[in-house]
Amino acid sequence: MPGRLHAAAGDVARTDAYLPAATVQCHAANLLALVNGDVLCAWFGGTQEGVPDISVYLSRLTNGSETWSEPVRLSDDPTRSEQNPVLFAAPNGEIWLIYTAQLSGHQNTSIVRRRVSTDQGRSWGPIETLFDRPGTFVRQPIVVARDGAWLCPVFLCRVQPGERWSGNDDVSVVMRSTDNGASWTEHTVPASVGCVHMNIQPLADGSLLALYRSRWADHIYASRSDDGMTWSAPQALALPNNNSSIQFVALANGHLGLVFNASSAAQSTGRRASLYDDIEDSEDSGELVTQAASAHGTAFWGAPRAPMTLAISTDGGRTWPITRNLETGDGYCMTNNSTDKLNREFSYPSIAQSPDGRLHIAYTYFRQRIKYVSVAEEWASAASAASQPAPAAA
Repeated sequence: MPGRLHAAAGDVARTDAYLPAATVQCHAANLLALVNGDVLCAWFGGTQEGVPDISVYLSRLTNGSETWSEPVRLSDDPTRSEQNPVLFAAPNGEIWLIYTAQLSGHQNTSIVRRRVSTDQGRSWGPIETLFDRPGTFVRQPIVVARDGAWLCPVFLCRVQPGERWSGNDDVSVVMRSTDNGASWTEHTVPASVGCVHMNIQPLADGSLLALYRSRWADHIYASRSDDGMTWSAPQALALPNNNSSIQFVALANGHLGLVFNASSAAQSTGRRASLYDDIEDSEDSGELVTQAASAHGTAFWGAPRAPMTLAISTDGGRTWPITRNLETGDGYCMTNNSTDKLNREFSYPSIAQSPDGRLHIAYTYFRQRIKYVSVAEEWASAASAASQPAPAAA
């Protein structure tokens, strides 16, 4: 039954579910654990990423329920592909939904929109524009710094006039608000070309850690800040990255939980021209040229999006020695086609911790469904994981 929680095959310590799907393609899950024990999951769905029938959907796992609710559609622009929904529980009790809206496969046309709920996500206010600068993209949640400022990580999809976006020159920026999101100031992360999907979490000492996806499909990158405005330049970790999304969360005990694909370009035998190379592009009629390489090179597309791995850090994100695979497979992603069921990726994970300490994880399953997994932190270091080798660096 779609949405029904069940014990994973051969693993009673793990609970699985496939969220109900309202569309052919489902991708880019984002979780929010509420204080009452409910869990919300947002994602985007439609025919295929970049097509204007892509919209944002939301499902709820009510505390004590065994089934995720039927998805509710929360965006409705027939001219833009609406992607990468992100949920944020504001200190005043509101829940924000923010997401991108772009023309076809042109991420440099994206703006960021917002809806606000005052009843824990059961109903939503009007659709508004949050960031109107073309090329602004979101993927990770807003966080509150120790001084009370809201920090919204974004990345800017930059192209020169006449170029078709392919991700060669994207950079990360932190939008900061001291008035509960009414106004924002921009703070650029230095030397961040190619480091995107900036994921900020507060550490136990009050400082901030950010992890990044790499357009170069080499490593996960990390940078740090004391105030959310001044950041160190991103540096590569030992963990690999395949130019696909990651997410981590600060746990109640001070540990960090990370979900990611333990693969990189080093494991790839093929390469795509771009993320949107298999949809008909009606926006430029062939008038745009291939994006020039940046000083760092060209973005790598097509590295396998598998396995899906959970990792734990006990030292503030410097090392991640505890790992266990959630899903294994070939991770084939040389196409985004869900209609013909050609894609076999596990990707775009989200992780949250509920007040009872349980970890909640959601990710794309073959771009056809969103899969949900719930485990205790100890599951990652259980004896059954001892035989699994740690993921190799690129």
